[in-house]
Amino acid sequence: MTATWIFWIIPDRVTARSNRYLPRSVFIFLTFILKIIMQTTGAVSAAAQYFIELEHEHGAHNYHPLPVVLSKGQGVFLWDVDGKRYYDFLSGYSAVNQGHCHPRILAALLEQAQQLTLTSRAFHNNVLGEYEKYITEYFGYDKVLPMNTGVEGGETAIKLARRWGYRKKGVPENQAKIIFAEHNFWGRTLAAISASSDPSSYLGFGPYMPGFEQVPYNNLAALEKAFQDRHVTAFMVEPIQGEAGVVIPDKGYLAGVRELCTEYNVLLIADEIQTGLSRTGKLLACDHEQVRPDILILGKALSGGVLPVSAVLCDDEIMLNIRPGEHGSTYGGNPLACRVAIAALEVLKDERLAENAEAMGLLLREELQGIHSPHIKHVRGKGLLNAIVVQHKHTDAAWKLCLRLMENGVLAKPTHGDKIRLSPPLVIREEQVREVVSIIKKSLAVLDE
Repeated sequence: MTATWIFWIIPDRVTARSNRYLPRSVFIFLTFILKIIMQTTGAVSAAAQYFIELEHEHGAHNYHPLPVVLSKGQGVFLWDVDGKRYYDFLSGYSAVNQGHCHPRILAALLEQAQQLTLTSRAFHNNVLGEYEKYITEYFGYDKVLPMNTGVEGGETAIKLARRWGYRKKGVPENQAKIIFAEHNFWGRTLAAISASSDPSSYLGFGPYMPGFEQVPYNNLAALEKAFQDRHVTAFMVEPIQGEAGVVIPDKGYLAGVRELCTEYNVLLIADEIQTGLSRTGKLLACDHEQVRPDILILGKALSGGVLPVSAVLCDDEIMLNIRPGEHGSTYGGNPLACRVAIAALEVLKDERLAENAEAMGLLLREELQGIHSPHIKHVRGKGLLNAIVVQHKHTDAAWKLCLRLMENGVLAKPTHGDKIRLSPPLVIREEQVREVVSIIKKSLAVLDE
């Protein structure tokens, strides 16, 4: 057994992610001790340690990854620099729904990369219009505004909602309000953290964006109360809160949100960056309740994990309030991204990945519940967006379990302390699900040590 316990007793409150809370001299000393222990116990290989040290020495300390260095991916699998194979049960936070290095997506990437990769939006190109037609017909909207990252999509949606509020709803200038659900997560920009209720996201980065307010998630009464303010132009919500630990609202919540937004003339912005594109067993998570958002934000798997691609979709009444020069991106809508996104969307439909996500998700939850472990407090999810809530007296038990899972060939990551997301690529097969559950069952024994 490798010495993964080292990374448990020195958790993220001591390592890179939170070193701002320690005196620099203490942090350097602890890092030095950690390095010596790892080298002498064999916690990671020399090859892996080389790359980990490179990141530590030359990169910002804004992440706390598991001690594994990956070099290859294919389908549901990843390989580290030593050739060890792992099941990927994080999927790049749902960015590789189609599986790692999908051949059709890579073929589209390579073909377009040899023709034209970027023009900027100063000129037309021969792929953008084709992509815009394809994606708007695919999701049933009038227009799309192409961007790159998910957080850019969120920022774009908010700008669209504010402009609509001023131009169409009659909200006085600079008084528009956007409502968010508590415990939301849509990125790390100043706007995103201004909408956050998580102190680890916003503390020390103020002042914050004005005009943002929060209501409890899964609470229609609180939302309706907020809507009494006529300056409210939009409610932005994740159909399932991923980063919060795969929190699923009550049945009827999204439909109720849609009804309230319609009644009070408030735009419904659906953040489907993580839940969309077949992840939850439907093309969109909103489809489980037949809800059509006014503004739809997509990202992550829109490229199959090949490069950053995001999109904001809505109808003309909202989109055409923004005119030339008022919003854009140098890379947004570049021909390489457009060609890749078309291929990624084709794969979702042609390979019926929503249907597979629904079937494999049901199997995964049934098998996990069948473990009957005292250390699994809850199993929850929809499609292949799932989580277990770890029950243990030690607050870092979920981290410890993830280290043992890594040791046994499954990669997953805790979120908010006691929750572990289990979200493999949507191409996973039945026998693979059963094998991973057996590994989880075996790995749970570490919590009895």
